[in-house]
Amino acid sequence: MYQSLFREKVDLLKESGEYRVFRRIDRRCGEYPTCYMGGDKPGQGVVWCSNDYLNMSQHPDVLDAMFAALRTHGAGSGGSRNIGGTHGFFDELEESLAEWHGKESALVFPTGFSSNDATLQCLLRIIPNCHVFSDASNHASIINGIRGTKATCHVFAHNDVSDLEAKLSAIPLDTPKIVVFESVYSMDGDIAPISEIVDLAEQHNALTYLDEVHAVGMYGPRGSGLAAKLGIDHRIDIIQGTMAKAVGIIGGYIASRETITDAVRSYCTGFIFTTALRPAVVAGCSASISHLKRSATERSELARKTSLLRDCLARSAIPVMACSETHILPVPVRDAKKCTLAANYLADEHGIYIQPINSPTVPQGTERFRVNVTPCHTYEHIEALSKALADTFEVFEITRSRGRPSREEAISA
Repeated sequence: MYQSLFREKVDLLKESGEYRVFRRIDRRCGEYPTCYMGGDKPGQGVVWCSNDYLNMSQHPDVLDAMFAALRTHGAGSGGSRNIGGTHGFFDELEESLAEWHGKESALVFPTGFSSNDATLQCLLRIIPNCHVFSDASNHASIINGIRGTKATCHVFAHNDVSDLEAKLSAIPLDTPKIVVFESVYSMDGDIAPISEIVDLAEQHNALTYLDEVHAVGMYGPRGSGLAAKLGIDHRIDIIQGTMAKAVGIIGGYIASRETITDAVRSYCTGFIFTTALRPAVVAGCSASISHLKRSATERSELARKTSLLRDCLARSAIPVMACSETHILPVPVRDAKKCTLAANYLADEHGIYIQPINSPTVPQGTERFRVNVTPCHTYEHIEALSKALADTFEVFEITRSRGRPSREEAISA
């Protein structure tokens, strides 16, 4: 009975084209974006969808710091932060993160997912009768954290300040509230109206919780995020980020007032009962962030290459969703089976790796390729990608109309 149930659920994904296959990708240190790809036609390829946005995972300063920590501290952390896992590298990293965001303190988690999930569960359990207001396009880690509590959740339309205002206005001023949103949305590449949301939150006596995962390292002064770029980071109560994207390694964190981070540290089960990041990882994160604080080279080159990629895709009549304002360029396919087949074709015939983005990551009918360039991609790489996409769109008869297949359209379809 159980095996047939599991088999049936997996078969449904295969029939719809939403079944996920992990293609082997062996990146080559010092040769990024080159990789070795497995599959039907294994061989050398080029990665076009990595979250290692600035190639910091292979930066010499990062590698040196990790090797040094490995030699001095060994491979593992030895336990949770509370039981033997708080090594000296954590002090350096958490102080650096707090300073980066202009906050009193920071707290590091093993992953970005866990920092959202565990922190939100903790906050919504500590604050009595709390109402949470969550953007409709928020990441699964945010949704999971909210659903893990009994807090009343109000989902407001994506980036819709009017809808948020209407929902906030319906709740008494003295009722505890948290507004949770992201600065950059990873599947659409769009930016939240951060200032307007913060204004509303302050007017309605609500805490603000901002996920800057896809912005830290890449935007703002010293790469400290979009809230800092707007000069309002001091008005955000809790900033959440990751070391798995622009920083190039792994780990998540929150930065806030000391009272908030101390409460999370003391009550958050997802933090208390998990093994701490190993010393080499934390040392590497510190080295990467230190470099990004003092170097704008990677950010400037990312911006330049993104502009080149946009222009090249436009010349090849490859659509990019109109909502994209950032380094994330979503290319609409709008069909799960075609998206998967086209991704395999790109890999096998053109040596280009782009992971198909299907449901449940995005709503059905809005399937896409999520493309992003990095400082290490060359103009030749960009031209090759454009030509390969043009060929692929023709082979699979993918519509080239420009525009955003919105979540609202998908729901109403």
